[in-house]
Amino acid sequence: MSSNDVHKVRPFEHPGEGRRRAKATPKGRQVDPQAAHDIAELLGERPRRRDLLIEHLHLIQDTYHQISAAHLAALADEMRLSFAEVFETATFYAHFDVVKEGDPAIPPLTIRVCDSLTCAMLGGETLLRQLQDAAGPGVRVVRAPCVGRCDTAPAAEVGHNFIDHATVASVLAAAKAGDTHAHVPAAIGYDAYVAGGGYQTLQRLRAGTLSRDDVLKVLDDASLRGLGGAGFPTGRKWRAVLGEPGPRLMAVNGDEGEPGTIKDRYYLETDPHRFLEGMLIAAHVVEAADVYIYLRDEYPAARAILEREIALLQQHLPGGPVLHMRRGAGAYICGEESSLLESIEGKRGLPRHKPPYPFQVGLFGLPTLINNVETLFWVRDLLEKGAAWWTSHGRNERKGLRSFSVSGRVKTPGMKLAPAGITVRELIDEFCGGMAEGYSFRAYLPGGASGGILPASMADIPLDFGTLEKYGCFIGSAAIVILSDKDDVRGAALNLMKFFEDESCGQCTPCRVGTQKAALLMQQRVWDRDLLEELSQAMRDASICGLGQAASNPLTTVIKYFPDAFAPKEAAE
Repeated sequence: MSSNDVHKVRPFEHPGEGRRRAKATPKGRQVDPQAAHDIAELLGERPRRRDLLIEHLHLIQDTYHQISAAHLAALADEMRLSFAEVFETATFYAHFDVVKEGDPAIPPLTIRVCDSLTCAMLGGETLLRQLQDAAGPGVRVVRAPCVGRCDTAPAAEVGHNFIDHATVASVLAAAKAGDTHAHVPAAIGYDAYVAGGGYQTLQRLRAGTLSRDDVLKVLDDASLRGLGGAGFPTGRKWRAVLGEPGPRLMAVNGDEGEPGTIKDRYYLETDPHRFLEGMLIAAHVVEAADVYIYLRDEYPAARAILEREIALLQQHLPGGPVLHMRRGAGAYICGEESSLLESIEGKRGLPRHKPPYPFQVGLFGLPTLINNVETLFWVRDLLEKGAAWWTSHGRNERKGLRSFSVSGRVKTPGMKLAPAGITVRELIDEFCGGMAEGYSFRAYLPGGASGGILPASMADIPLDFGTLEKYGCFIGSAAIVILSDKDDVRGAALNLMKFFEDESCGQCTPCRVGTQKAALLMQQRVWDRDLLEELSQAMRDASICGLGQAASNPLTTVIKYFPDAFAPKEAAE
């Protein structure tokens, strides 16, 4: 190479390399112009904030009944996010049907059949198989975890229309008729609620005739506890949030995903303003400027009611915090409080490590009050009727009321408001009309999927916080599932473990691998009791959140209380 040739080399080009050919296309995933147009039109004037990612994904899913890779890339570009951020969020949630490049399109109509315990007991598995055989072209039939309609099992969903006591005929008839939208039940509206004295307590609080200390004292005197499952004292939680420097936020946990639980849906679909008034009272007490209502996607009717009634409320009773409705997307883990916060922020619902706790560092890094729907539902009644009214209820030395979600082999399942401390035997006989015809009481779940399984011989234990823990169980959200002499207790435990395996967020190994391995071991003809108990202990000790820590409760209680439900290890040797 001559000295003249050296000077012809481009900057940073090594001698002898020669000229490189330009790449035909730019690096990275390219946005399809038509997809970009679709997304821009769909979002319209909506903000492109990061925390609205899941809401925008719902818009795409609702419009196109699936989410293509092209639309994902266009959404990422529109929101100035990486494709990886959008993809990982979309694929985390079960209700987003992400179609990857090269995959066939998803049929325009999806039928979901619940396969959780109560629906499985009442024919859900058979219904699923029959619908898969009978559904024609353009229809996809898939299984779904609990949809919150355990009292009308088996349940199926055609689009967003839930079919109670579903049969092949009723489901296919709805599909054929195009009956795919949620049926919204009648609820107590704003005018009727106000006519019954509604919002007077809130007005007194805002006017200063009812003090913040008065409110907190009533909550303390009544010993109202969180009714979403954890049972933390409500007054203490409000005080903890108030003790943190502002600004503060509030989040409502309406992600009622525990199999067997229907109480929040019942209250939202019948008396939504009683919940809303309790929520606004709580927000006023802790001085929350914004409130985020996170509602599970399986409750489209409740969402429609809330959107309608909140609009009326803001029209007739202006002021107070800004209210934001946020829609879940089919992830049971988002019922865990820190996962819920992550989802509201538009991310995957992965539990946060604690501390710090949400009352310290919560939504968007601010101190956040998190309450369950039912907890807030009772605030107005407590303030108007007094703590003595609440504590006048109860049995077996327990105080207060409990909203029991009862399903399974009883004559009249449903939401039963009963005294705290009632036994399951009393609940069946006095509130459910007894056992279903032809069935004898064998076992029960005292606290939903994660609350364990107890035999009928232990049916006289008071049902309340702190009464079941010594038996390896807990009341949780008070979801009671009744099993009979014709039901397989071992199969019930396996059904619950498969639910937890499917719903594990995958963040921590003890839960992600533990639930999978437990389900595999539980499908064996002979259970290896020692190995299963060792695995259960590891899950309890090392899982990040309550899902993994409690997932083995049905397994360990079946081993302990139903020795006849599985062959002893020695029998196989």
